[in-house]
Amino acid sequence: PADYQLRTSENVVADIRNGEDFEGIQLPYLPTDFEHFVILGANQVAGVVSRLGDRPAIDQAAPGSGLNIVIYESKPATISYDSFEKFEAFAINHGVDDMAKTHFARGLASGPFAEVYTRYSKALVSVGNVRGADRHIGLEAELVALENPYLLKDATDIRVQLFFNGAPLPESQVEMYSKASSGELRASVHYTDADGITILPIVAGSEYMLNAVIFRQPHERHRDTNAVWETLWANLTFAVPN
Repeated sequence: PADYQLRTSENVVADIRNGEDFEGIQLPYLPTDFEHFVILGANQVAGVVSRLGDRPAIDQAAPGSGLNIVIYESKPATISYDSFEKFEAFAINHGVDDMAKTHFARGLASGPFAEVYTRYSKALVSVGNVRGADRHIGLEAELVALENPYLLKDATDIRVQLFFNGAPLPESQVEMYSKASSGELRASVHYTDADGITILPIVAGSEYMLNAVIFRQPHERHRDTNAVWETLWANLTFAVPN
């Protein structure tokens, strides 16, 4: 989002970005690239309706006041690896330390091979007032804020729960990236407990992006991609006000 707290007269304006540190390529509005793209209010939902190629991808009124959830589910895409070492480094970076054992136990080649991936992104935006709550909406991979971040200006942490296939996912890595009002960037790694919950430190006046990557053998629906691994990316962005 360009802004996380809006007056009722203001539109939700947000980009689809592919990059790091809150920067990256500003992607256009292309319906062929996503399965679902909606704004979910407390009691209403509005599909994102932009013109083909629009940047930013969202510039429209929210369906209601209070906490709104922008939801973007991409269509599956594939990426190729020439060598296992590059894929292993990627897996280790996202919390899978035993990828070599698992990969070769399946009889897979060291390369080249393909991975298929899907992104499940949510952004929390407050419109008019700060009432409301994030909630589990049933994405295959999903991060859920268990407290409303716009009510946490005096708090030092926030609880977030990771879900996979409708159930909490324990003992999994969650990466947190923050951007302070000064522009200072920070990154840290956290892990979910037995209930899929992790407690994350927060500071007022900062923007946050959370990321969790789930690895698995490709679902049958991806058979035609010839991928040997599938990753599902859960993402959540929000801000904590001053």
